[in-house]
Amino acid sequence: MGKFLTRLSNAVLYVAGAGLVAMSVIVLWQVIVRFILNWNNSWTEVSAIMVMSWFIFLGAAVGVRENYHLGFDVLLYFLPKGSKKVLRTISDLVVLSFAVGMVIYGINLMMLQWGERMPSLGISGAFRYLPLAVGGALIVLFSLERIVLRWAGVDIDKDPNAEVTDDAIEVREI
Repeated sequence: MGKFLTRLSNAVLYVAGAGLVAMSVIVLWQVIVRFILNWNNSWTEVSAIMVMSWFIFLGAAVGVRENYHLGFDVLLYFLPKGSKKVLRTISDLVVLSFAVGMVIYGINLMMLQWGERMPSLGISGAFRYLPLAVGGALIVLFSLERIVLRWAGVDIDKDPNAEVTDDAIEVREI
């Protein structure tokens, strides 16, 4: 399961990166068309916003899996070492509950907008909220993975900045 989630996370990261590039190209096209050709494109702004919401929510999901989401770790320095596991699990549970809300309300918003059409693109208004639901589902999946791995004894909370490397040891010895 871990290999599948790693492949999924990598694929999501590449899709988010491609979305960032696509949005940049769309915005560049919009600027060229508007200011150089003096012509107005109705689809570019809406498309750029939709692509942006995709790469934001997909990137956030990858950030949760890779432990790059925001955290308030000051409390960890004052509590005993054994409390780290519990506090990180509480943090993941908060992220998980927020993600469940993203899925539920994203689906509700999609159902409300299903019959509406975006005039500039000609597609259902539900597609505006699809990234919210998909990103939330991925965050749920990745948060559950973190919780299960942590309680199975895998050290997923290692701080890469706190590790002492061989180079650092050599510098200290000199």
